[in-house]
Amino acid sequence: MSQTYPASMPSEKNHASVAPNEIAVGVVIGRTSEYFDFFVYGIASVLIFPQLFFPFTGQLQGMLYSFMLFALAFVARPFGTALFMWIQRQWGRGIKLTAALFLLGTATAGIAFLPGYEKLGGYAIALLALFRVIQGIAFGGSWDGLPSLLALNAPKESRSWYTMIGQLGAPLGFVIASALFLYLYNSLSAADFLGWGWRYPFFVAFAINVVALFARLRLVLGEEYTEAMQESELEPIRTSEMVREEGHNIFIGSFAALASYALFHVVTIFPLSWIAFQGSQTTAEVLTVQVLGGFVGILATIGSGWIAARIGKRTTVGALAAMIGVFSLLTPLLMGGTPVMQDTFILLGFALLGVSYGQASGTVTANFAPRFRYTGAALTSDFAWLFGAAFAPLVALGLSAKFGLMSVTVYLLSGVICTLLALAVNQSLEEHGDEG
Repeated sequence: MSQTYPASMPSEKNHASVAPNEIAVGVVIGRTSEYFDFFVYGIASVLIFPQLFFPFTGQLQGMLYSFMLFALAFVARPFGTALFMWIQRQWGRGIKLTAALFLLGTATAGIAFLPGYEKLGGYAIALLALFRVIQGIAFGGSWDGLPSLLALNAPKESRSWYTMIGQLGAPLGFVIASALFLYLYNSLSAADFLGWGWRYPFFVAFAINVVALFARLRLVLGEEYTEAMQESELEPIRTSEMVREEGHNIFIGSFAALASYALFHVVTIFPLSWIAFQGSQTTAEVLTVQVLGGFVGILATIGSGWIAARIGKRTTVGALAAMIGVFSLLTPLLMGGTPVMQDTFILLGFALLGVSYGQASGTVTANFAPRFRYTGAALTSDFAWLFGAAFAPLVALGLSAKFGLMSVTVYLLSGVICTLLALAVNQSLEEHGDEG
């Protein structure tokens, strides 16, 4: 069943003149810069942080400690959303977005300058954790409402296509981050890479954030954008009111795309850590395949817009959840096999991820009353990342090392079940609402 939009929704209004293509460019720029930040940290959690911040333990335990810190940003995101929604109510969107991206850039640059355990001891780990929490708070605060406005301004027959455009930032950010690490890894000695080379991507992330900030401010502070936001009733609602009035929709929305979010870090971060632990391929070989996988993800994300336009967003998300379930059964065979089989896992995983993640955004956000959609979309995304992706590298690597790769299968299947149940519940609620 395709996603429906009530006739009373502001999507049917004559908005202030804001071209969907212009909004889409702002969404892609913003999301690419943010995901680049996160993937730089994720890759460093495998290649650098275990040696630099946890030299007192073994490789596996060091990666697990790094993944614990990795998860902190996702725990902090909903709090960042709530805090910066308050800032927006007090001082406006421009101040909110500037403060959030400044905070994100500061935390990222702080990591770049951070000495290791041998110089600061436990304080180095504490500071890394602090910077990671700040990244999460800032990431939550960087919500600009552009995806919601894009969905409302896009032609009804093209909404799935424009939804996909907003999701392209993730694979683009991953490709840039992986390619940069691959270049540095191949160009520097092991000592130089561990000593200073790994810090360069964090400096690049800071620079990209500055460029993205000005690009997004130019759009969100424009008169047309402001009028369109007001017409669409996209308001920064208090979190307490959101939970009280729309808590059930936040819950359903968070779980509706869980299969995609569960697969996200299992495909992007986990293979690098598992192969590094097993020693079945070199780091350069894995990064090369992952860059290629990122391009597969980009093409698959684009393809998701074409698919969803023909069979509907909800059907696409549900069908891909089922396919992810089948894919999960192959995990022990592929990741436990030869390098070619491991590469197949990465490339096939990116193909499934691209199509499913391409339509994961806003799966049920049409259920929100108009004035709750802006904040509701942000919180739904925050909790989807928290429930589905935050602990994926930690759980997948930790359980696989102890109990075998079937643990990854169980993890992915749990996400698939949550997605299918949430979609079924949402469809039932819609049908009962129509009957009422």
